[in-house]
Amino acid sequence: MTTHGFRITAEGPFDFGASLRFLEDWPATSALPSDGRALRFAYCAESDWLPVGVRVTAAPGGVEVATTRAPGPGIRAEVARILSLDVDGAGFAKLGQTDPVLGDLQRRRPGLRPVCFWSPWEAACWAVIVQRSSMLIASRIKQRIAERYGATVTLDDRAYTAFPPPVSLLEAGGLGLPVQKEEWLRGLARAALDGLLTTEHLRSLAPEEALAQLRALPGVGPFSAGLILIRGAGAPDAFPGDEPRLFALLREAYGLPEDAPPSAYRKLAEAWRPYRSWASFLFRAVSYGVMDD
Repeated sequence: MTTHGFRITAEGPFDFGASLRFLEDWPATSALPSDGRALRFAYCAESDWLPVGVRVTAAPGGVEVATTRAPGPGIRAEVARILSLDVDGAGFAKLGQTDPVLGDLQRRRPGLRPVCFWSPWEAACWAVIVQRSSMLIASRIKQRIAERYGATVTLDDRAYTAFPPPVSLLEAGGLGLPVQKEEWLRGLARAALDGLLTTEHLRSLAPEEALAQLRALPGVGPFSAGLILIRGAGAPDAFPGDEPRLFALLREAYGLPEDAPPSAYRKLAEAWRPYRSWASFLFRAVSYGVMDD
C-alpha cells in the first residue's frame, strides 16, 4: 500500500525510544506489535472517523511519519498529539532544576513525554472498559471489540485493526460487556458525535471546565475524566483532582502525610505549571516500571 510521509520536529528534549519503551511496558499497550524501532498502529481520524494506518520512526530532532492516507492538517496534528509533539517542551526540563524530585525522573529518562491514546474517544471507551477490571483483560476486550466492529488497515504488509468510530459502536449489537458498561459506551458515542469528545473541544476549555464536562458524561468519574483529558486530548497542563494512585506516588516521593487532603497535592502541582500533565505522567510511568534502569 502506498504511504505518505512527513516529519514532525520536536521543540525541546524528546526521545522517541523512551516513548516506545513506555508503550512496551504499559499493560494497556504491551501487546502492540513492536520491533523496537517503529511504532505502527491504526485509528479513526477525528475529522471524518475514517481509518488510517500510521508508522512512526525516529528522525533527527523529531520523528518521521508515514500514513496510509494523505495527511492533511488534522492527521498531522493528531499524530503530533499522540506523542506530545504538539507542545513546546523546552520549559519542562527547567522545572527539574527547581524540583529535585521531578528533576531526578527527568535525568533517568530524558526526553520521555506523555504518550496518548489515539483519540479522546478511544481513551473514553478505555476508561469505561477498564473499570473494575485489570488492564490486561481490558486490553483484550478492547481489541476484541475492534476486531468485530472496527476497520482493518494494511501497513508494511501487516494488518492493523482500528478501534471502531462512535457511529459503529452506537449501532453495534452486544459488545461482550456488562449491560451498564454497554449503555455507557453508547452514551459516550453520542457525546463524541456531538463533538464533546474531540481534542479541539476539550483543549479549547480551561482544564477545570473540561474535567467538569467530562465528569458529566455517562460512566465517567474523576479518574476517567483526567485520563480522557490528559492521555486522550493530550492537554499538557491539567491536574486530576482525585486520583488515589497518583496521590500515593506523590505522597511517597515528597513525604506528604497519609491524611494529606487533595488540596495539598494540587498545591504541589502548581509548581509544575504549565506542564502539570507531563509531570504527573512521569510519576505514573514509574509505577509501570518504565523508568527503572
